[in-house]
Amino acid sequence: MSCRNQLSWYDLIPFFSFIALRGRCRNCQTRIAISYPLVELLAGLIFVALFLKFQDILFISVFQFIISYVYYAFMFSLLLVIAAYDSRHKIIPDALSFIFGVLAFAGLFFFKNNIFLGFYPYFPTSLELLSGILIALPFALFWLVSQGRWMGLGDAKLALGLGWLLGLPLAISAVVLSFWTGATAGLGLIIFSKIYDGHGIYGMKSEIPFAFYLFLGTLFAFIFNLRLLPV
Repeated sequence: MSCRNQLSWYDLIPFFSFIALRGRCRNCQTRIAISYPLVELLAGLIFVALFLKFQDILFISVFQFIISYVYYAFMFSLLLVIAAYDSRHKIIPDALSFIFGVLAFAGLFFFKNNIFLGFYPYFPTSLELLSGILIALPFALFWLVSQGRWMGLGDAKLALGLGWLLGLPLAISAVVLSFWTGATAGLGLIIFSKIYDGHGIYGMKSEIPFAFYLFLGTLFAFIFNLRLLPV
């Protein structure tokens, strides 16, 4: 963005171009933000993890594998974009949450959440239809009670789609894991920032973008079929 130079194809190879360029623009030597290669690397790892999860379906039906893989690859890519945007700007765009929620709700009619069977059109149960609302409700209550100090309303909108994407048991595990990782990361930032400069730029009232931790919790709950609570 600094020199407006048009990038060549070999400057746009995910992750590897950043390494080859040593993190700087080839034309003006401006430093490239580390977030770019990290997002690219994480996206690649997600695609590999999804392939490993769905590989058994490939030997049963190539069609089911393609439909399932493309759908979940797109959903987790969209979730990664939301997490990266929130980490940078501390806000979740409503448009992205809306698209994610609509596609997650539509997926209820084509993918079973309790036992994964690939592309399998069917009518979801009442609990599955309500799973998004049940997961989003606590986030909305946190936002309402604290008037936005504890939790942003954007997290509640995002949680709506997460509940529909995972189903209630996995979504609960994803939320629990998100709070654990978010709390651990927050305490780590407070401790290490105080060690670094003696005062610390982070405190108990510091704002931490939560979408990234929701993304991590959702990814791990889905890939490993985590059920932390007997639900």
